Amino acid sequence: MDRARDERDVDTLMGQFHEYLSKKQLKSTRQRDVIARQFFMSEGHLSIEELLALSRKENPRIGYATVYRTLKLLTECGLAAMRRFGEGQTMYETAGDSAHHDHLICVECGHVLEFHSEAIEREQDRVARSFGFNVIRHRHELYG
Repeated sequence: MDRARDERDVDTLMGQFHEYLSKKQLKSTRQRDVIARQFFMSEGHLSIEELLALSRKENPRIGYATVYRTLKLLTECGLAAMRRFGEGQTMYETAGDSAHHDHLICVECGHVLEFHSEAIEREQDRVARSFGFNVIRHRHELYG
C-alpha cells in the first residue's frame, strides 16, 4: 500500500495546508512547514513521536507540542486522518492518499501493516445486506 509521494503532490498538499491556515487567519511558520512537509513525504502511518524525530532532523528546535498542534490542524483541514490502534496507540496517515485499506496490528511491537482484500470486502457487503444494512464506511483492524 505504501508509495512514495511525488514532489508535486507534496507541493499541492502544502498549498492546500497554507490555504487552510490563511482561511483560519493562522500563521504559516517554518516549523509548521517542516512538520507538514515531513508528514506528506512519509509513507504509511506515523506517530507524533516518529514525526517529531523526522522533523527534528531538519530543525532540532521543533517541540512535541508544535508537532501535535500541526497534526491537529492537518486533521481539521482534512489532509490527515487520525487512527487509533490498540491500547491508545494513535497514528496519522495522509487522508485520501490511497484506496481503501484495512490494517494488521502487532500487539507486541505496535507495527501497523496495511492490506486490501476484495474477498473480505465482498463478504462484509454480503453480511451487511443480509441484515438490511448498507455500509457507507468501515474500519477493519486485525490484531495479532
